[in-house]
Amino acid sequence: MDKPQLVASDVDGTLLDPYERVTDRTAAAIGRVLADDVPFVLVSGRPPRWIPPVAVQAGLRGYAVCANGAIVYDIAAERVLSVRGLDPMTLWDVTHTLEKALPGVKVATERAEVGPDLGEHAFAVEPGYSNPWGDAENIVKPRAEVLGHPATKLLVRHQGMTSAEMALAAHELLDGAVDITFSTNRGLIEISARGVTKALGLADVAERVGAEQARVVAFGDMPNDIEMLRWAGHGVAMANAHADVLKAADEVTAPNSEDGVALVLDRWF
Repeated sequence: MDKPQLVASDVDGTLLDPYERVTDRTAAAIGRVLADDVPFVLVSGRPPRWIPPVAVQAGLRGYAVCANGAIVYDIAAERVLSVRGLDPMTLWDVTHTLEKALPGVKVATERAEVGPDLGEHAFAVEPGYSNPWGDAENIVKPRAEVLGHPATKLLVRHQGMTSAEMALAAHELLDGAVDITFSTNRGLIEISARGVTKALGLADVAERVGAEQARVVAFGDMPNDIEMLRWAGHGVAMANAHADVLKAADEVTAPNSEDGVALVLDRWF
């Protein structure tokens, strides 16, 4: 492809190395992209409050797409620009449906609204919910409170299943009513409003910066990246990516442990 007009990258397992760092080589590549007046956009399942530590390492102050496409976030302003969420009735219906077929599931929700980031108040879990990334941030509330407000993402946890097994069952049960994906295989699926994916959030940013779809290059490693890689003019999977991501990509680069993102960007910048 011609030199990209926009570069988009997933964060965990893609931009960050296995020690959750932006390496010197990758940071230098990002710096060259920005010096050429090309936007570099973080596109992540992470909520806005988890973006600044990565942005600081990468030297980014522009846009981030968060919550698997449900949120567009202005990093420098620390402000949520747009939200596409799930209403409480949908949250209840989805949870009730999954619980009947997958006994023992526990749920959590991520919330956001246009304006300043809600920070730690954006995340609520019901009793018994265990986060694969640690429970230090958990704010435990009754299920009625967890599901009683609009949410950008419903997280469904089952410690006795893999995420792939859960996603397969959820797709059969919910039949396209919502968007289902996962970013870890440790018994957690992530549910967004129907049609909300990283591709949708990235398309929003591309329109904001005037980038043509055909001249967007995107990087990813997990199933929540598939729609984004297919949407981009050039979709790149990391060598460490999930098998379904490898199939969806236009190209496979080196793993995140070997600066795979920088390796591709060196062609143009």
